[in-house]
Amino acid sequence: MPKAYWVAHVDVHDPDIYAKYRAANAVAFAKYGARFLIRGAPQQQIEGQTRSRTVVIEFPDLQAATDCFHSPEYQAAKAIRDPISSADTVIIEGYEG
Repeated sequence: MPKAYWVAHVDVHDPDIYAKYRAANAVAFAKYGARFLIRGAPQQQIEGQTRSRTVVIEFPDLQAATDCFHSPEYQAAKAIRDPISSADTVIIEGYEG
């Protein structure tokens, strides 16, 4: 079964409150076996448009990735983030080819 990923592009408008979101999302991510592969590292824009921050989170499978996003634990964390950031996020199944 292939792993799955959240890929998010985020602009953060209040870093102090965003730190509270990061602390709160740890509960959901631990529960669903998430592992950060990329977490806001410096990036080079080479084509198209994106936001200032990129995050890639690996999950054991598509079901875990989807369940995590819809979980009460993550939705509580997201409620902290929503007023102080703009994000484009996808959940995508990995390729095993």
